Amino acid sequence: MKLYFLFFFIFPLIAFSQVKHKTISKAPTVNPVHKPADGFIINGTVTGFPDGTPVSFLNDQTGVPEQQAIIKNNKFIITGKQAEPGFKGLIFGNEQPLIPLFIDNSDIKISGNKNELDKLVVTGSLSHTQFSIYETSVKPYEKIFMPNADYDTAAINKFAALSESFIKKYPASYVAPLAVIRYYQATENGVRTEELYNSLNGSVKGGAMGNYLDQVIAESKKNPIGSLVTEFSEPDTSGNPVNISSFRGKYVLIDFWASWCRPCRMENPNVVAAYNKFKDKNFTILGVSLDQTKPAWIEAIKMDGLTWKHISDLKGWGNTVAIQFQVSSIPQNLLLDPNGRIIAKNLRGQALENRLNGLLK
Repeated sequence: MKLYFLFFFIFPLIAFSQVKHKTISKAPTVNPVHKPADGFIINGTVTGFPDGTPVSFLNDQTGVPEQQAIIKNNKFIITGKQAEPGFKGLIFGNEQPLIPLFIDNSDIKISGNKNELDKLVVTGSLSHTQFSIYETSVKPYEKIFMPNADYDTAAINKFAALSESFIKKYPASYVAPLAVIRYYQATENGVRTEELYNSLNGSVKGGAMGNYLDQVIAESKKNPIGSLVTEFSEPDTSGNPVNISSFRGKYVLIDFWASWCRPCRMENPNVVAAYNKFKDKNFTILGVSLDQTKPAWIEAIKMDGLTWKHISDLKGWGNTVAIQFQVSSIPQNLLLDPNGRIIAKNLRGQALENRLNGLLK
């Protein structure tokens, strides 16, 4: 799945993983010379910066600043053309903070001062106005996405309701797919996410963020929340078969990993911490390794202190259980309830402990 750097920079939920294949797309560049007849022009008046300060857009895939203008007498002008309304990350002097803009081909004005960049006034772009409406409405509840946030059902439901309200009111807005994506990130409800996606205007669905959302929905159909895990069995480190049904009655994390997967090894301390905290509270872990050699697998288990049950058929990416669950990147995990139903996916870092805190107080 293609990841848009800028989107995740503004809404930081990206998680690094080891994948089967990697495709890198070349990012488009902007070369402002003259304002196209159907393009945009940004006239900025921002006080406090010395003459010569660069004004840049961040490349939406690499995060590298791409200079668009320089400030002179507190003013700057950026011209360009958008194929469709979308994100631009504005940055002054190649330093934080990043200012998120959602712009279209309009006559846009930006005003403010260096000491209050979070309060810049942006006018002239209908898309940015709609973006501001959405962000203002959900801002009190965005704490649910913070890495150390507890699982807050009431806040999640409120965030979801506000997102739905925006989507219903602005189905032709290019901001609406963002609201659908955020709805899914908050609720993990793939079925309702697809319904909201289908309610969008056709041109919006066919846009860049709409296409990304289509991929999100396709991914959500893999191991959907609420589905019952079907039986599987693989040998443990001693060669004895282990069935997933033997874990019924407990919350269990199915953790897909491998000794050769650097992101997995980096994530293991978080998994160990969660296991040690909740192992006596009706919680356990089943590690499923995509290793091909047993010595490396066993050594990694010992080195990382992974003291729970582990299984593998030592077929690498051809691991039978990984294929059953359509695993194409690791680390990846599924959290099951005592009945064997999936209740969460890909809980990384503090998110795993926070979710377990809500379940196993």
